[in-house]
Amino acid sequence: MTAQPQTTFISCNGIRLHLALAGPQDGPPVVLLHGFPEFWYGWRHQIEALAAAGFRVIAPDQRGYNLSEKPHGVESYRVERLAADVAGLLDALGYDQAFLAGHDWGAAVAWETAIRYPERVRKLAILNVPHPDVMSRFLLSNFEQQRKSWYIYFFQLPLIPEAVLRANDWAPAVGMRTLSALPGSFTEADIEQYRRAWWRKDAMTCMLNWYRAVFRRALRGPLDPDKIVPRRVHVPTMILWGKQDIALSHHMAQPSCDLCDQGLLVFFDHATHWVQHDEAEAVNKALTSFFA
Repeated sequence: MTAQPQTTFISCNGIRLHLALAGPQDGPPVVLLHGFPEFWYGWRHQIEALAAAGFRVIAPDQRGYNLSEKPHGVESYRVERLAADVAGLLDALGYDQAFLAGHDWGAAVAWETAIRYPERVRKLAILNVPHPDVMSRFLLSNFEQQRKSWYIYFFQLPLIPEAVLRANDWAPAVGMRTLSALPGSFTEADIEQYRRAWWRKDAMTCMLNWYRAVFRRALRGPLDPDKIVPRRVHVPTMILWGKQDIALSHHMAQPSCDLCDQGLLVFFDHATHWVQHDEAEAVNKALTSFFA
C-alpha cells in the first residue's frame, strides 16, 4: 500500500472493534471482512483500489482478531453473533446499507449477513467460500471436501492447535499461508504484520474459537445432507473463486451461485484460496466493477 488507511475503534453489538478506513467520507460504503488467520491488512491490495474508485472502505478486525475485543468462550463466536457485528457496525457508522465483501471466514460471515439482514446489504461479493448450507451438505456427503477439511477437526482440540501454530515464532502458521498461496503473494514484511497480530494476548484462541463454535453448531443440526434446507440469497451476489484452493473444493461454487437470485460466478484458474493476494489486480477490477 502506498498510504496507510486511517484506523479507529467503535463500539457495536456489545463489543469494541478496530477498523481501517479509507476513501472519501461521502463515498458509498464498502465493508471488507477478512478471514483466518488474517486481519484488516488482508485486504491491503483492495483497500487502496476501492478508495481510489471513490468508495468509503471499512475494513474491521473482526471480533477476536488483532486489536478488536476478544470475548471469552466459544459461544461468543457463533456465526449469528458475527453477522450481528456487521449490522451493528453499520448502525454505529450511520449507514442503512453497504456493499459487502468477504474472504474465507469473512465470506462465511458475509453470506450469513446477507441471509439474515438482506436490507443492509446492497451487493455481496464472496471470495473462495461456499454458501454455508452448501458447505454443510458437502461436509456430510463429499469425501473430497471431508479430506480437505481435516484441519477443522484438529482445531477442535483444546490448547494443542494454539501450541502447534505458535511453535518457532509461528512457523507452522506461516507455512500454512505461504505454502498454499502462489509464490510471492506474501512478502516477509506481510508475514511480520501477521505475526504481530497473532502474538496479541488470547488472539489465536479467539480466532480458533470461530471454528469451534461452527463445529458445535453443526453437531446440533441435521446429520443427513438431504434434510438441510438451503436458504436463498436475495442480494445480488458475485462469487470469485481461485480453483487451486487446497482447503475448499471449487465444486461447491456453482451450487452456491445457484442459491442466489442474482448470482455471478468468476473462476481464477491459477489462483489459490488466497485469491485477493494471488490475483490482486483482477480482483480489484472485479470488485470495483461489480459495486459500481
